[in-house]
Amino acid sequence: MRIVSLAHAYPRWEGDVAGAFIERLVLALQRRSHRISMIVPADSGVGGVIVRSGVAVRRVRYAPACLEVLAYRGHMTQALRSAGGMACFAALLASQTGAAIEASNAEPADLIHAHWWVPGGIAGWLAHLVVHRPYVVTLHGTDVAVLEQSRVARGLARKVLRQAGAVTAVSAFLAHRTAEVLSIDPSQFLVQPMPLDVGRYSRLSQGGGGIVTVGRLVAQKRIGALLEAVARLRSTGTELPLRIIGDGPERRSLEYYATRLGIANTTEFVGEVSPEAIPNEIGNADVFAFPATAEGFGLAAAEALMLGVPVVASRSGGGVSEFVPPEGAGRLVSSDSPGELAVAIASLVNDPRSRHRAAELGGELKARFEPDRVAAVFEAVYTRALRETR
Repeated sequence: MRIVSLAHAYPRWEGDVAGAFIERLVLALQRRSHRISMIVPADSGVGGVIVRSGVAVRRVRYAPACLEVLAYRGHMTQALRSAGGMACFAALLASQTGAAIEASNAEPADLIHAHWWVPGGIAGWLAHLVVHRPYVVTLHGTDVAVLEQSRVARGLARKVLRQAGAVTAVSAFLAHRTAEVLSIDPSQFLVQPMPLDVGRYSRLSQGGGGIVTVGRLVAQKRIGALLEAVARLRSTGTELPLRIIGDGPERRSLEYYATRLGIANTTEFVGEVSPEAIPNEIGNADVFAFPATAEGFGLAAAEALMLGVPVVASRSGGGVSEFVPPEGAGRLVSSDSPGELAVAIASLVNDPRSRHRAAELGGELKARFEPDRVAAVFEAVYTRALRETR
């Protein structure tokens, strides 16, 4: 098949984390003899067409270079709260739609695959109305959160999703959340996580490295609760080092909070690292802590399990609670209870069987998220969408 794929994140250079999971799917589809053209936003004036790993990637310009900052930075939703941000968003939508129409007609495309219902899904829907190609939409998480905040978004999303040839979601949590907000039958959604680079996770943690967490430093990740849990552990005589991988707007306040709690000397803020470095950064952790709430999937927790590291996650963690167990290889706790988080961490550290069980579960996840297997699932989705649309 020839597929036109729309997204607002896709790696800009080697090691770039933006949309790396989409690239894994694209390359796996390419190995199955499908031809994919990517259409994504430009970044600060860097646009045009490049060929990356055999895939044509077109980065569409939509504003002066200084204003092309809607994508790749994780604050598109905030930008839409201003008139200037809305104008840039409308321009991006028009540019992606035009590029999708052009790409669909150039060598007639079979299908359009949009990642995130907004802006990619809207652009795919508009292109569909012009070129009459079926389109598939994949929900990733941030796009679903928008639905609960805007009546206009909900009305638009209903049009986009109901006319799609198929809709997939990276977790059952997202599928049910979307279905509830939009009053759509949840059985219409196929749950299929994005592929992981499972080859990077061939080693197993040996333990002794304390606590590790990975994520963007924003309120949703609940890193403050983790700092409190570590302080509580120290007060009871259990001192474990904490490594925080990632960056974000809350970093400075979290560093200050660690100092106030008296754990700054055993807390390391590593900053952002490339996907290739994650296995080494998680290293020989004793426990991986993931207290985030309402996660679309919870990639970092899956990566930890594939390394044989037991995981503590939140019951309200969204997609992550679908594969982190409440006992054995993991624990599920209340996101607003540092005390419960501390008890769960100590429980896993003191359970010699938890590491073995984490390795077993990690092996199952590797098989489930292997890129070629995920690509085969999407291939079947495309085939069904083509058949039903015709």
